[in-house]
Amino acid sequence: MTENQIVDPSITFEQALQELEEIVQKLERGTLPLQEALQAFQKGVSLSQYCQKELTEAEATVTKIMTESGLQPLDEEIKTE
Repeated sequence: MTENQIVDPSITFEQALQELEEIVQKLERGTLPLQEALQAFQKGVSLSQYCQKELTEAEATVTKIMTESGLQPLDEEIKTE
């Protein structure tokens, strides 16, 4: 991995989320030296962006499937008459 590619492209959503949780715990403890904390924070931001992208893509896929199946999209409110 290069500096610009902090998140391994072969990582799964679950692995990224687990790694992000571990980074948050380390940062919350406050025991990391400053440079390590900054690197961990940078990686955490990248992992967070990766997870958000994966969730957005999954939501789009589910919405597409529901729409094609004639079901109500997830973001529409159920209207009662």
